[in-house]
Amino acid sequence: MPAPADRSPGLSSGFAPGLSSSLSPGLPHRHLDPRLLRGFLVVAEELHFTRAAARLYVAQQALSRDIRRLERELGAELFVRTTRQVTPTADGERLVPYARRVLEAQDALLSAFAGDGPERPLLVDVNSPGLVSSRVLDRARALAPDCELMARFESGLTGAAGEILAGRLDASFGRFAGLDPAVRARLEQQPVRYEPMAVVLPEDHHLAGLDAVPLDALAGETVYAGAGNPRTREWTDLALHLFEGRGIALAPPAPVAVGADEFRRVMAKKRNPVLAVVDFPAMSETVRKPLVGPVPLSPVSLVWRKGLVHPGIDALRRAAGELAAEEGWLRRPVDGWIPASDELVMVGRD
Repeated sequence: MPAPADRSPGLSSGFAPGLSSSLSPGLPHRHLDPRLLRGFLVVAEELHFTRAAARLYVAQQALSRDIRRLERELGAELFVRTTRQVTPTADGERLVPYARRVLEAQDALLSAFAGDGPERPLLVDVNSPGLVSSRVLDRARALAPDCELMARFESGLTGAAGEILAGRLDASFGRFAGLDPAVRARLEQQPVRYEPMAVVLPEDHHLAGLDAVPLDALAGETVYAGAGNPRTREWTDLALHLFEGRGIALAPPAPVAVGADEFRRVMAKKRNPVLAVVDFPAMSETVRKPLVGPVPLSPVSLVWRKGLVHPGIDALRRAAGELAAEEGWLRRPVDGWIPASDELVMVGRD
């Protein structure tokens, strides 16, 4: 199974005994990020930067920067690069066994002290049943039947991210760009899907008979998008970007409706359209219609804590990658829309 891009950023000072004497006499007084060694090893195995970047779930440019940084740290050229091939230098070949020992020791240390071994259940937030996150979780369970992946149901990635950083949750799904930058810095993410957005309407709403609702048709409407809910700030922020300049008002804060029955009751009373995604669970007395003109997209990423070592995370990442390839989840429609702030995140460069 491919190694994750950075399974060990929490331990940034590891180096192999003896590495200093063979490569640089000053190395014992410096710090070497094991992530750089992990990238180096994958490039040495693949002898191809594009394939290595795909295995590591990172952009090729980011991997190239890491290799150059490692070369500067060690004061040695590690690869000869041409337009056709990548070949290790003598120093590169000499580094391979040292790098393997460092990473093996680091993985063993983190597993021993972080309690993230395979015997511990992995707690995965899927937000609501039936969404893209549930499909990824189901596939991951099939890929890693010996792992216990336990579903949790948080309300929004903002809330889930706080639980992840507090150690009460391991992974979640949602709009990574909508998190506070200080929170993002402590998390890892893998783009999963551009999920088309929709609107949920009372079944007797004047737009309910349309096959799809043009955004322009929502002008003058007041649409609910979780305003005031501190756990779903990333979703409300996405709505504000979408509504800007289109004459669509954001519904004011209201108590969160818990459960389908309460949700239906509040919808029937307030009659506000609700911003959702196309996979939002169907409910009686409402209709769910895709939005068009342009097609707004909810950028969904798999998100987990930096430094987490667990086979369940590997399974989730592989499952997300497989489903994205099979279903075309990361093929952005020609008329698709996302905020500019999400562009870099969804190509794995944040």
